[in-house]
Amino acid sequence: MSRSVAPPPPATTGTTIGDRLDRLPIVASHRTLTLLIGVGLFFDYFDSNLSGTVSRVLQTEFGIGGTTLMLFLASGFIGQFFGSIFLGRFSDVVGRRRAFMINLAVYSVFTLLGAFSPNAAWLILTRFLAGVGIGAEQTLADCYLTEVLPARRRGRFIAWAYSLAFCGVPAVGFTALWLAPRDFLGLAGWRWVFIIGALGTAFIWILRRRLVESPRWLAEQGRQVEADAVVRRFEQEAGIQSPAVTVDVTVTVRRPRYASLFSPRYWRRTVALWTFCLLSVTAYYGFGTLAPQVLAVKGFDVVQGLSFTALSFLGYPVGSLLSVPIMDRVERRTLICVSAALMAFSGLCFGFAGSVTVVVVAGFSYTLMSNLFSTASHVYLAEQYPTAFRTTAAGAAYALSRLSAALLPFLLLPVLTGYGAGWLFTIIATCVAVMIGVVLMLGARTTGTSADLPYGDDEPTRVGRT
Repeated sequence: MSRSVAPPPPATTGTTIGDRLDRLPIVASHRTLTLLIGVGLFFDYFDSNLSGTVSRVLQTEFGIGGTTLMLFLASGFIGQFFGSIFLGRFSDVVGRRRAFMINLAVYSVFTLLGAFSPNAAWLILTRFLAGVGIGAEQTLADCYLTEVLPARRRGRFIAWAYSLAFCGVPAVGFTALWLAPRDFLGLAGWRWVFIIGALGTAFIWILRRRLVESPRWLAEQGRQVEADAVVRRFEQEAGIQSPAVTVDVTVTVRRPRYASLFSPRYWRRTVALWTFCLLSVTAYYGFGTLAPQVLAVKGFDVVQGLSFTALSFLGYPVGSLLSVPIMDRVERRTLICVSAALMAFSGLCFGFAGSVTVVVVAGFSYTLMSNLFSTASHVYLAEQYPTAFRTTAAGAAYALSRLSAALLPFLLLPVLTGYGAGWLFTIIATCVAVMIGVVLMLGARTTGTSADLPYGDDEPTRVGRT
């Protein structure tokens, strides 16, 4: 679908905005943008693992259990489901930068309000609303970096961003371990964990005002002169001569449509990615959310459980760092399947472990492999669709992953309490096996390909301009 726009300003000819971006070497601006995205993602992962990490403490603080505990564990993910859908589509309409600023602001405000919750109901509500804010963070981050980084290096630099991001997982684990048993300034330690997350995100919001808009998105909107200006900055840093400009007399502006996800060109990818997102989260967040509960069932007390969880969570940044040198050398689809299989094996070892040593080693191995898997997954999902509806499509897929994560406590906690950790991780391993089969059958190869994919078989009419 197209809409009329004002006559376009001068635009670069001879090569497209995407071609010019892909021919660039990595320059200082690429590193800065990657850093700004990575520190924002740090607090996304801090938040996503916050509820599970402090859940045992809150059971004591508010006396919650049963359905209330499951609602607390699920509330943030339910909010992320809606945030991923709405802000993902919003980004395709108004731009990546504006969506970034809104999602972090909403998250920061409601996480801070959650720190002063007088009861479990208020806490569940604020976790839901904070989730709406943070829900699109990964969608926006993946798509933005995919659009600004050169194709041959984007996997490596997105992996660097997530290596920084995944430090948020052990950060929340050790922060909770240190603060949870203590009170400061009349506030319980778990409340300070929330305050740290909120204030840190507010600081990142200030830093992200330096973000430039995605040149590919600007070009897609007919704003060629702005796209050209951003790319020229990159080219000047790289010492590359920018092409001459002339007047482009045609421009196509496309509205994002969910129907495009099921066009003849993209339906296989959509089926593969939706199945992938629904099942992969069972393994990834199943551990992060339920690890403290698993350790409680094994007989460890709250402090021991937090200690072992924090040590296990060290595998998250290590796994992401491991992905950096291999991300652009191994086909993404292959890397995803191999790391997922090793993750399932580590989970089974963790579930059936009877000693402290095996618990910690298996937990560390699980988180290491899960973040090798996760980093490859983030790059892979953002490479599947064209710029016109990239964040709409990725947001829909991520939303399904958040819905799946929200259902985990309701589906898996009864298995844990009724049948034990062994059966819990057997079910998770089965989900991983099905996911691997779907990715191998329907998943596309994407390593090193251009981010400028065709819109679809139902190409919209081009509108002439004078």
